[in-house]
Amino acid sequence: MAVVNRIAGFADEMTGWRRHLHMHPELSLECFETAAFVVEQLREFGVDEIHEGIATSGVVGVIHGKGPGPVTGLRADMDALPMDEATGAQWASTVPGRMHACGHDGHTSMLLGAAKYLCETRNFKGSVVLIFQPAEETIGGGRIMVEEGIMERFGVQEVYALHTDPFGELGEFRTTPGPIMAAVDDFEITVMGKGGHAAYPHDCRDPMPCAFAIGQALQALVAREIDPLGSLVISLTMMHGGTAFNIIPEEVVLGGTVRSLDPNVRDLAEARIAAIVAGQAASYGVQAALDYRRNYPPTVNHAAQTEFAVSVAREVSPLVVDNLPPEMGAEDFSYMLNARPGCFLFLGQGKGPSVHHNEFDFNDAAAPIGASFFARLIERRHGTG
Repeated sequence: MAVVNRIAGFADEMTGWRRHLHMHPELSLECFETAAFVVEQLREFGVDEIHEGIATSGVVGVIHGKGPGPVTGLRADMDALPMDEATGAQWASTVPGRMHACGHDGHTSMLLGAAKYLCETRNFKGSVVLIFQPAEETIGGGRIMVEEGIMERFGVQEVYALHTDPFGELGEFRTTPGPIMAAVDDFEITVMGKGGHAAYPHDCRDPMPCAFAIGQALQALVAREIDPLGSLVISLTMMHGGTAFNIIPEEVVLGGTVRSLDPNVRDLAEARIAAIVAGQAASYGVQAALDYRRNYPPTVNHAAQTEFAVSVAREVSPLVVDNLPPEMGAEDFSYMLNARPGCFLFLGQGKGPSVHHNEFDFNDAAAPIGASFFARLIERRHGTG
């Protein structure tokens, strides 16, 4: 692997940053200690501009090269997940109920490594915009940063991001032009009837049968109304109702998620779920309310920028996949790709526990590879100063 020599030289330092972040995970928009650590490093590197408090705790750093030229954004997410860690590592989370189970500590250390190198060398024209983003796992910190105007404020022309991949070999880059990750929507359905004694159902209006029918109909929607190549997932993940064996409840609440790649399929799914809920409620003589919430849009890579990113990845690693089938997970980098052309790539860290698993840990050996990718991307896109 063609890891940049200077970056390889401070790989141990990157490991130290990453493990510090791993031990001090923070959630959602409340990444204040993480942001403070990032700012401390950026100041030490000599980053020209540091802007804090974007999307509550986000940080943007700007490195100016040698003369005018392109402006490229590089993004890393910083937030952790609300779960207990079971890695047993010496650098395990010190905060009960929180852990870096998705590699955001690694993403941050990779971008810090690239920043250190680019500040030292300045071997590029134009400017690099370092985007350290909170709340990828929750309300979409990427959306908030875009809405707060970072693309316009810092003149970003293109934007790129890496995500660690525990399903790929160490150093394997995987991406594709077009959709790479899905849109994600959530729904909550409340079915309201008339409760009473379970021995006298004729005196009640039981919401349970209607709830069961809605659940079955949602699966039929995927199987019978969507083109099999249309990529739709509807997962019913919650069902709550009742308090005792001999009581028919007043209401039952169902909840779940909808994943799609095509905007037309997304629109169809929302419309048909609403029709199913209304129709089943009418059929069973109960009332039903649907709360449908659109969240992250699909993550769609731009063709020219993906081709360029793949060419850079091939300089860093012999393991590059440029036709990855889309995945049904979601990613709020989608908002940045909606605002500017760019590319999202996965970086293999060696096969192991999945992200969002309590035994997951970022492989520090991947950090110099990711930092080298970011550094070479800037030098290739911007040209030497």
